[in-house]
Amino acid sequence: MIDRLREQMQELSVRQLCAWLGVNRRWYYEHQQQQARRGEQEARVRQAMEQVILAFPGYGYRRVTRALQRAGTRINHKRVRRIMHEYSWLCRSKRRTVQTTNSRHQYRRSPNLVANRQFDAPDRCWVADLIYIRLPKEFVYLACILDAYSRKCIGWSLRRGLDHSLTLATLEMALQSCEVRPGLIHHCDQGVQYANTAYVHRLFEVGACVSMAATGNPYQNARAESFMKTLKTEEVYVNDYQTLEEASDNIGDFFQVVYNQRRLHSSLGYRPPDEFELLCAQGLLE
Repeated sequence: MIDRLREQMQELSVRQLCAWLGVNRRWYYEHQQQQARRGEQEARVRQAMEQVILAFPGYGYRRVTRALQRAGTRINHKRVRRIMHEYSWLCRSKRRTVQTTNSRHQYRRSPNLVANRQFDAPDRCWVADLIYIRLPKEFVYLACILDAYSRKCIGWSLRRGLDHSLTLATLEMALQSCEVRPGLIHHCDQGVQYANTAYVHRLFEVGACVSMAATGNPYQNARAESFMKTLKTEEVYVNDYQTLEEASDNIGDFFQVVYNQRRLHSSLGYRPPDEFELLCAQGLLE
């Protein structure tokens, strides 16, 4: 209040204003120092928030809050949301229509084995999906496999062709990086890329069970759909890939360095997948 009065009554000194208002000058100067410290603290918080948002463009205010708290900053989500709103840092997901599933084929359609099921360890259920990515002169296609429990991306492949070689390469990567446990369920949509004989035969070879979501019901493969949305929002849509090789390098780094190792997942107690799997193996999950 004194500062506002000083702006309006510039001919008066601080001593005269304090006397007029009946407050102690010492209190005024202590108040000024407190305001300065608060401003410095706010600047540090903003800088820390900006670093998190630059590293993870798709983070909402709750994940930003958890990231700051994990780094030692004492802050609540209301304050984070206020600052993000003030600086227009609240992200809005882009809506894109993607049609990559061709369910009109002669191959067998497997039943949904994961409906209403919860898994309590890695390598009990893998979920798979694919998307297209637009480059300046062509479309390329990305297939991914995710562990349903830890949300870790365990296999991926980016190619020009949308055929079973794309999904088979993704599956082979997952098989090389993970342990195939008895009764492992592989869940996907009914697209020809997953229902074809070569792909299903490879799953049977390693003892996996095949599960498929109903046609036209993305909620039956919600984990994979959510993962692809995160990928598009936080990696694909914020970049401008010029070539297949550039897209492959960037997306590979996103999976290995950002998504699996650093990105916080609300379903994992705001932990990255690698950390979550390590705690699971050590029996340290709450």
